[in-house]
Amino acid sequence: MDLRQIQYFIALFEDGSVTRAAKRLNIVQPALSMQISKLEAELHQKLFERGPHGMTPTDAARQMYRLYTPIMRDIERAREQLSRRDAIVTGRVALGMVSSEAESVLPESLARFNAMFPQVEVSVADGFSAQLIDAVEAGRLDAAVINKPRGRLTLDVVPLLDEEMVLVTSAALGPQLPPTLELAALADVELVLPTRRNGLRGVLDAALLAANVVIKPKFEIDLLNTIVQFVEQSSVATILPRVVVQRKVDQGVLCVRAIASPPIVRHIILVSHPKRPLGPAALALIDIITEEIRRVTTGTALA
Repeated sequence: MDLRQIQYFIALFEDGSVTRAAKRLNIVQPALSMQISKLEAELHQKLFERGPHGMTPTDAARQMYRLYTPIMRDIERAREQLSRRDAIVTGRVALGMVSSEAESVLPESLARFNAMFPQVEVSVADGFSAQLIDAVEAGRLDAAVINKPRGRLTLDVVPLLDEEMVLVTSAALGPQLPPTLELAALADVELVLPTRRNGLRGVLDAALLAANVVIKPKFEIDLLNTIVQFVEQSSVATILPRVVVQRKVDQGVLCVRAIASPPIVRHIILVSHPKRPLGPAALALIDIITEEIRRVTTGTALA
């Protein structure tokens, strides 16, 4: 396995099509297919299933993507730093994050960032999306990672990723439910949800309104950690992004179920002030945070 093969694999995984991946890499399709076949032979694992909608990654491919994507990004940044011998990144980054992301991926992200940029100071604030938008507009924050609001923004917006929200129950005490539920079926489930001040609740309410579905939560709590602990210890369910609960799912404490017809998707965006461009340190930290979110959420099977 060499770096070129890993680059080819990552491109195919992200694009889901040999045609698109080859175009992105500026190579011919047979060359890409040949390198992927060599990689599969070396690993003794099938990485992709060919279907009518493109190339579908296997479980082995999802695991490989989670493991190698951060490494490849670190290599690219290391190469960039070494090519600028006298360019030592310094300064301070003030970043805002909604709590669903801050609590889930921030420790790992900061550890990676500190190893790469030891001379940069970092300040991170969490809060509701509306609060973080105000802080960026006022100049108290360089940028913020938030849930995309329904209204228009005067700030610069960069889409980071889309993430489906899932139904979460206790593995020991939760109700017996099918692996996938239609959105309308949630009306019959006892729920604890964030309050309407929380951007996650806004995403849920917008999906319910579009589907003409009405649900009435029994409990409303804004502290996500409290919601997760409450669900863990009761028969009450919740609806949250997978990144918030994935560690407890991996530990066998919680179960998640897909929501369909339609799914509930929250859009994570980066906002910054158009008159205050972000520096290399801020951009690097945002890239690392985005990678960590993808690493946690990509390709994990539903319980």
